[in-house]
Amino acid sequence: MTTQLYCFGESGNAYKCALALTFADLDWEAVYVDFFNGEARGEEFRKLNPMGEVPVLVDGETVLTQSGVILDYISSKTGQLGGRSAAERRDILRWMFWDNHKFSGQIGTTRFLNNFLPEAKRPEGVIPFQQGRLKAAYRVLEDHLATRDWVVGGAVTIADLSLCGYLYYPEPFGFSRADWPHIDRWLDRIAALPGWKHPYDMMPGNPSDRA
Repeated sequence: MTTQLYCFGESGNAYKCALALTFADLDWEAVYVDFFNGEARGEEFRKLNPMGEVPVLVDGETVLTQSGVILDYISSKTGQLGGRSAAERRDILRWMFWDNHKFSGQIGTTRFLNNFLPEAKRPEGVIPFQQGRLKAAYRVLEDHLATRDWVVGGAVTIADLSLCGYLYYPEPFGFSRADWPHIDRWLDRIAALPGWKHPYDMMPGNPSDRA
């Protein structure tokens, strides 16, 4: 049975999972969720995920939500992308927790406010505040990657996929790859892996569909 990923192109969290499914060589299909017209908040979708969020992974009888849990499941099921020792596994989790709290969680909000919410509805001062916090987070990742090719160990792991999820998107949110050369090279390394695609090519739905 083909694994299903409920997703939409603009979702960086769903993109993380799509990359992991692809790099782990799993047979999967994207199921489009019309987030911007309220599908994720609808009664039918909430039967699948009461949190009303994307992504959702359906693998036979297993239904999972939250990108970090889904990434861990893909890695555990396939024995791939999870590091090469217990110590590496713990370090992967450390970076994924940091990503959810300090990195992707902040980027997702900032990108949404700056690009998908009408300007009149944007809370005053929030975007610059978020961008200031993110600049410090970019510096942490930039410094970490200065002496290594991957976030943990000697190969790509779900830590890399968790952290990179939002950084390939074209919409402006205060991040420029040119400002962070080590992050830039790391993103190029991930994009060079077999099967990599841009999020708008890997998952259905993108802003041009609503233009």
